[in-house]
Amino acid sequence: MEKVSIRVGCCQMNSTVGDLKGNAEKILRYTEQAYNCGVEILSFPELAITGYPPEDLLLKESFIKDNIKTIKTIARKTGDIILVIGFVDKKGAKIFNAAAIVHQGEIKAVYHKKLLPNYGVFDEMRYFTPGTKNPVFRIRKENSCCTFGVSICEDIWQDSGPVPQQAKQGASFIININASPYHMEKIKLREKIAIKAAKKNKVYIVYTNLIGGQDELVFDGQSFIASPAGMVIARAPAFKEEMLVADIDVLSKSMKGRIDFGLLIREKKDIPVLFSKYPELEEEVYSSLILGLKDYVNKNGFGKVIIGLSGGIDSALVATIAVDALGKDRVVCVFMPSRFTSSRSEEDVKKLTKNLSIELLTIPIEEIFSSYLHTLQPYFKDTIPDITEENIQARIRGNILMALSNKFRYLVLTTGNKSEISTGYATLYGDMAGGFAVIKVVPKTLVYKLARYRNKQCPVIPESILNREPTAELRPNQKDTDSLPPYEILDEILKMYVEQDKSINHIVRAGFDRNLVEKVVRMVDHSEYKRRQSPPGIKITPRSFGKDRRMPITNKYHG
Repeated sequence: MEKVSIRVGCCQMNSTVGDLKGNAEKILRYTEQAYNCGVEILSFPELAITGYPPEDLLLKESFIKDNIKTIKTIARKTGDIILVIGFVDKKGAKIFNAAAIVHQGEIKAVYHKKLLPNYGVFDEMRYFTPGTKNPVFRIRKENSCCTFGVSICEDIWQDSGPVPQQAKQGASFIININASPYHMEKIKLREKIAIKAAKKNKVYIVYTNLIGGQDELVFDGQSFIASPAGMVIARAPAFKEEMLVADIDVLSKSMKGRIDFGLLIREKKDIPVLFSKYPELEEEVYSSLILGLKDYVNKNGFGKVIIGLSGGIDSALVATIAVDALGKDRVVCVFMPSRFTSSRSEEDVKKLTKNLSIELLTIPIEEIFSSYLHTLQPYFKDTIPDITEENIQARIRGNILMALSNKFRYLVLTTGNKSEISTGYATLYGDMAGGFAVIKVVPKTLVYKLARYRNKQCPVIPESILNREPTAELRPNQKDTDSLPPYEILDEILKMYVEQDKSINHIVRAGFDRNLVEKVVRMVDHSEYKRRQSPPGIKITPRSFGKDRRMPITNKYHG
């Protein structure tokens, strides 16, 4: 049977939510680039026009209208290349997560997403109406033709989606556009799903994914093309804007009654096909944190960031990530020693900032702390020092950082990790005070792995920090293990309880001491009110705090 060659392109672009004009300009730039590369059909991510997720911007009628005007403007500027672009469509009072199929200055057709995810970070049923149709479209090239279908993200994850029906109607390839958020090693799951669909339905799957940071979400790209033989034949890199281009040879079929796209025969130069490797786990996570921080700072218009350095591993890692994301000239660090701060902490802070070539301010808090104690002494009489006095120090530091933030318009980066935030081992309005929590979803054990990974590239975090037993230094001889189990044990319990929703009994059966498990669960549940007031942090695990895990603050169930 005769075959027809189609040059397809996946444009994994970094959209910005609400920047309709900027997103459109980027789409047009990539379209020109693709045309010059001989691309015949080019796909952009889900909701590329609006950015993803637009959330309650979708409740604004003016936003919907402006997004439709934008897609029409793009259409008028296109020529002999087929574009598949994510946007928001409107029919009467209903809105749809949609893909516009654009060609020769017109929107030739529109596909409406059928399967609307409403789990984890997704709230699509809050806004959109599901589509009902499974259209396919015909491409004609001289005497040859082929048929393709379009689907959006979740549509490909279930057999009830449109792909089987489109294949039955003669589609040889499916353009699937996505805004699939990152979590560790998710690319392997996506490819497994797409390969299964491609092989079962005997179609190519052209999978286009978004990249970029949007609040707590990061999109990793890693767009790919899966063949009917069940193989990935091309893959774009992770966390980088890129246009993936490949030629696919599909059967020429004469299908009638479909919307036609007539393409001229253009001379096409040979192009190398990208096949990026999966990054190793630590590289993958570290890259996601860099991109998430960079986009949060830049898209929100912040100039510099400011970080409180303690001499510990968490603040050292955050400072290093900040330098890698923004450059050394946009990172300011503050060391705020108290009566309990060791000389080792001061030495380590100086080594770190020297290695990173970043500005360091040293602001002792002893005088302020003494003033607090003096002021409160009449009201604290007949009591013994406890966590109250410890938290005062943390809140003084938070106040200083926020003062510098207000004065110089710096964004404060908090340094708490997932193990601490989960158990409430953090001070509200103290070390939790800030605008963005870079490692909020990174367990302590992974913090060490990321630091060692980064040091392999270029050693900047002093070994004395890596080898030191964790301590908050808020009282004499304090260690984290005074309040928490060893992190190797704690992180395993948290993974089961927070991410997997396992019961206390299940965790105990997995080999953990019941008293310890019950203690950790109490700490997690009783700290919900703190987490509700914490800044957003970058999602790297399948389930994190915030939209992923919406627990009541007032809650008497612990099991």
